[in-house]
Amino acid sequence: MAVSALDAPASDAGAPPRGRRGGGRHGHAETSGPISNRSPLSSFVGHAVLTVLSLACIFPICWMYATSLRRPSDVYDTSVLPWPLSIGNYRHAADVIPIGQMLLNTFVVASLTALGQLLTGLLAAYAFTAWRFRGQRLLYLLFVGTWLVPFQVTMVSNYTLLFRLGLLNTLAGVVVPTLCTALGVLLLRQHMESFPREVLEAARIDGRSSWSTLWTVVVPNLRPALAALGIVLFINAWNEYFWPSMVLQQANSVVQLGLRGFLGGTEGNDWGGIMAASGLACLPIFGLYLVLQRHIVNAFVHSGLK
Repeated sequence: MAVSALDAPASDAGAPPRGRRGGGRHGHAETSGPISNRSPLSSFVGHAVLTVLSLACIFPICWMYATSLRRPSDVYDTSVLPWPLSIGNYRHAADVIPIGQMLLNTFVVASLTALGQLLTGLLAAYAFTAWRFRGQRLLYLLFVGTWLVPFQVTMVSNYTLLFRLGLLNTLAGVVVPTLCTALGVLLLRQHMESFPREVLEAARIDGRSSWSTLWTVVVPNLRPALAALGIVLFINAWNEYFWPSMVLQQANSVVQLGLRGFLGGTEGNDWGGIMAASGLACLPIFGLYLVLQRHIVNAFVHSGLK
């Protein structure tokens, strides 16, 4: 016969449950967190490897700025710390190429490209996630399969199309063919798949349209993922050289093409000017990362907690 809680002995009524706080030494042991089995030696080796890899990644950047801050006559010096400091290479770079206008043009191209790829990726990923339709999986695989097609396969047709539209030698000609990328769709769809479908259903029952649900429910919860993807797309567009070199015939249009002015001169490569211009070209990327650093870290954390 079952015994109810009212029929239990008085001595057991006030006793704490086993395995919880107050259960003695054994109860306290059960609530303690997991103990790491890593030895101090393995932890030291892991941190040492990470330190070496970090230094290997940071050293070329430090060497670039160190070379750019040397005097033009000391550009081949091998000391790690430049002394005396000089901004002569930066002045020389500004005299050779219009670095300010080129950085502005590059920023406009990279920003429009990243925003376009984010928008198209967001809409496509939302369509693949929020709705179920016949042939959805096949269409998604075909869409993602375009990511595996090398750009060299489509560059001739894109160049011909831009020629007929009169967009050659314009910044719009660089942006328009790159407004859509399968990378954005693939990554955003993975994040949207983990989004609770009950919330989407509740928004529909509440009378919200699909467009309103996307911008008022889904997007606010995807800010870390959008920020991380946005900086990746921005850096890819900022570092792109091949396509701008085909579309833009003027060397002083974007910074990627402007750096060619320091190579292959009558006196050889101008390393001081190259390092100074490259250092200026890296500053917008560093600034963007510092602004969006918190969102990027949150995106990696949420991805690991799925």
